[in-house]
Amino acid sequence: MSPAPYWKSPEGADKARVQHYLCCMSEMTASVLPAISGIDAALWDGCGAGGNPFTTHRFLAALEASGSVGDGTGWHPSHLVARIGGKVAGVAPCYLKTHSQGEYIFDHAWAQAYERAGGDYYPKLQCAVPFTPVTGPRLISDSPQVQQALLQAMAHLARESGLSGAHVTFCTEAEAGLGEAAGFLPRATEQFHWLNRGYASFDEFLAELSSRKRKAIRKERERAQAFGGTIRSLTGDQIQPAHWDAFWHFYQDTGSRKWGRPYLTRGFFDLLHDTMRDDCLLVLAERDGRPIAGALNLLGPDAVYGRYWGCIEDHPFLHFELCYHRAIDWAIAHQLPRVEAGAQGEHKLARGYLPTQTHSLHWVRDQGFHDAIADYLVRERQAVSHEMAVLTELGPFRRG
Repeated sequence: MSPAPYWKSPEGADKARVQHYLCCMSEMTASVLPAISGIDAALWDGCGAGGNPFTTHRFLAALEASGSVGDGTGWHPSHLVARIGGKVAGVAPCYLKTHSQGEYIFDHAWAQAYERAGGDYYPKLQCAVPFTPVTGPRLISDSPQVQQALLQAMAHLARESGLSGAHVTFCTEAEAGLGEAAGFLPRATEQFHWLNRGYASFDEFLAELSSRKRKAIRKERERAQAFGGTIRSLTGDQIQPAHWDAFWHFYQDTGSRKWGRPYLTRGFFDLLHDTMRDDCLLVLAERDGRPIAGALNLLGPDAVYGRYWGCIEDHPFLHFELCYHRAIDWAIAHQLPRVEAGAQGEHKLARGYLPTQTHSLHWVRDQGFHDAIADYLVRERQAVSHEMAVLTELGPFRRG
């Protein structure tokens, strides 16, 4: 069956009948869903996301139901569902994109170069969790064969629909290997993660740092905690609607200062509370009974994921306390292996967060453009590897 024509008019993507598009691969078929509601939550979650909160049906559904993705956002849900004998065998969160915002694996320069050469970079197919620079499964299946089939379906869909390419961002290392074998170009980038080496306390973690860094963090925490109020870490039913009201103001303030327009709607946080409050860790600084700053984390079985921060009052080092130190406190207390503090930020290095490689995959339809990107990515990987080695050496941990 021919691809649905919505690829030529992407702003109507989420209204198109793309579920009728089938990509046949031997006994396996892959269909495209224009909404996550088109598949039962148990079937999606049962494909093997490994407890990652961002690839759960409920998180993706909250993005769609709240209007954070969909019409007018440039993120048009086009999720892939692979079936064997009619039974769901794998899924992939995919979107038709008409821009490169909210991805955190930057390809703006690629888009500009392609368009200068006379091509249309947009729309493109993006396999990702919107606005979420967190590594996790993107080819969600326990079977490598099904994962490879999902990759083939992405490339097939992009090729037959005239898209410039298909991209898989913040995938796992294993998925990156499968993608490279399937003809996708691998890309390496970096983030800063804190690793729990079995610490019994924050002080035990500090004991592994150089004396100068250890003293600096202690002074930093003392100054942050002296802002004139209290700091609380809330999760589950401890989080009340008033807390979300306060956090919405924090999020709005940070978003307007950083990129002009926050991606998430107010309704998203209400849905997050309704369906995922047990997965949330909200760290609030309160003064005179009123929240004045906050940091939102999501919790997985093996990590604390730092996501958003904001404030309505400026206090020295309060950002570092709420976003980084309190996340470490939580990970130690709950024996979680790591804290992922989001994209970028070399300032995290001094606080014990070390460079960690992240992965993405890129399939490009135009062969000349493919070759140019491939050449660039070889040199970029070398630069990233060198930078990670240098930054690790400059880290705060004691030598030897």
